Amino acid sequence: MGQTAAAGSDDADVSRAFTRSLLDDLRVLERMIKQGRIESGVRRFGAEQELFLVDDGWRPAPLALKVLERLSDGDFTTELALFNLEANVPPHLLEGECLSVLEEALDEMVRKVRAATRAEGGQVVLAGILPTLVKSDLGLENMTPRPRYHRLNEVISRLRGGAYRLRIEGTDELNLEHDTVMLEACNTSCQVHLQVSADEFARFYNVAQTMVAPALAASVNSPVLFGKRLWAETRIALFQQSLDTRSATLHLRELSPRVRFGEGWVNESVIELFQDDISRFRVIMAEEVAEDSFRVLDEGGVPRLPALQLHNGTVYRWNRPCYGISEGEPHLRIECRALPSGPTIRDEVANAAFWMGLVLGGGAEFGDIRERMEFDDAKANFLACSRLGLAAGVNWFGGETVGVRTLIQRDLLPLARTGLLEAGVASSDVDRYLGVIHDRVESGQTGSVWALRSLAAMRDHGTRAERLAAVTAATVARQEKGDPVHGWTLAELHEAGGWKQNYMRVEQYMNTTLYTVNEEELVEMVAFLMDREGVRHVLVEDDNHRLVGLVSYRSILRIVAEGGRRRGLESLPVREIMEAALATVTPETPTLDAIDLMRKERVSCLPVLKDGKLVGLVSERDFMPIAYQLLEERLREV
Repeated sequence: MGQTAAAGSDDADVSRAFTRSLLDDLRVLERMIKQGRIESGVRRFGAEQELFLVDDGWRPAPLALKVLERLSDGDFTTELALFNLEANVPPHLLEGECLSVLEEALDEMVRKVRAATRAEGGQVVLAGILPTLVKSDLGLENMTPRPRYHRLNEVISRLRGGAYRLRIEGTDELNLEHDTVMLEACNTSCQVHLQVSADEFARFYNVAQTMVAPALAASVNSPVLFGKRLWAETRIALFQQSLDTRSATLHLRELSPRVRFGEGWVNESVIELFQDDISRFRVIMAEEVAEDSFRVLDEGGVPRLPALQLHNGTVYRWNRPCYGISEGEPHLRIECRALPSGPTIRDEVANAAFWMGLVLGGGAEFGDIRERMEFDDAKANFLACSRLGLAAGVNWFGGETVGVRTLIQRDLLPLARTGLLEAGVASSDVDRYLGVIHDRVESGQTGSVWALRSLAAMRDHGTRAERLAAVTAATVARQEKGDPVHGWTLAELHEAGGWKQNYMRVEQYMNTTLYTVNEEELVEMVAFLMDREGVRHVLVEDDNHRLVGLVSYRSILRIVAEGGRRRGLESLPVREIMEAALATVTPETPTLDAIDLMRKERVSCLPVLKDGKLVGLVSERDFMPIAYQLLEERLREV
């Protein structure tokens, strides 16, 4: 997101001029490749570290601008949300102990951010998706106040022509709508860049497309979103849907999502990918371009290709082609965007080493990967590994169907080792970081598995918000120690640091499993639900699913006491006994305000509405943990 550097323009002349520059940049790059102007024979790599900022209750904290003020160097930048930051590691040659150097650089950067964040009363979390995120964190008040972010939100929202719809199915199901692009802020990654020569780009890019699935399977770290257990790497589904510009009204047209794996192999050149992206995706961010790329090239200079780079920054391939300039030389890179942030920096470096080793080793071992695998299989493997992690099965060479865990242990770790060693990486570094992958795969404990096992072990203790906070707190504690995730002990409830932070707002503990009836339903159906499901309140909706009333256990008892069957209980509609004048709250309502409202209105529950729609319910029973904890504290004081 940090690459989307322009504020954009609605001026048609600016947009047309930018498009002309974009096409010129593409032609210039094509000429540079034909003339051998792209740097060759040099293997560099780099990384981008994204992270979350949280408060002392382990919830998102909008501290980014304050933290940046405390950081003196320019390696840090903003992201879409004020609770995110990005650190950029300068490129290194892929040789010697370069992986250890990368770990040290990332460690130092995160240490600086951690110190600056603590000075502002917060903490740093490396996680693909922050477990404690709730939907209300994604309001525009948490968007970084930079023109480019607001412009991006305006443009994508206009292209969509409606709400952002998110639907992801895993162990649980998430189905919601949101009104801004801020859903993207739920994701953080540790992106790795690998420099390749122009003449080898197609071969290595196709291998990267093949190998990203098993690399991701071993690296998954994003199993929970808004309290729902979804994919092993939920980021993949979330990112695609959160930046989807396809209008829901164009369902008969086959449009491509801006976040995507791709549609086919590269045949000859990187130019094919840039041409495809320009053809498929309209310009959404335009700015005046001062550089004449043709003139710069003709005069013997190195063109920056600013229009091409800006447009490329608004198209999100999981393996993205990149053009850049390093030490005055133009080069091409493959950027892997699929790998998540965390669980530790050592885990991240191991993930990067595994992916780079697979790309380099596979490029040397397999040659033209198109002769060994169908593109559709590579794409299907990527989705399967995103959903299931190490539990996935993949379609591999020669028509073999194999578990990805077996494939990694049997074939891919040796392949990655060969690729790194032949590139000149020190054997000590190769052993160190591929050893982390080996042990993680051997144990089966990825970051996602650890988080889900932790939540399962705490299922009978605390509220869901407390359990998610405990996972977040435990993540931070173990990250600071630095031991890779395969050796982590499970999170425990006490690590959340107390109950108060988890009862600040209604959304943290409201009941979202609701039993509702239509206002024309039989009262007898309500009585059946209450008896069968053990609930004391049933909410009533009209035909448009708007909340119109509530039936309480007391209402049913009153009807029965008055001789309900003599009054025709078997045919009595719910609307005749429901309470229509209801006190309600929103998910963001402070808990103390909700308690005061309940006491003032003398009601035993409060429906929770978001934008007029029913999303939850809080009752006297939900407040009991608060009362118990307060009583405990007062007794200790006595």
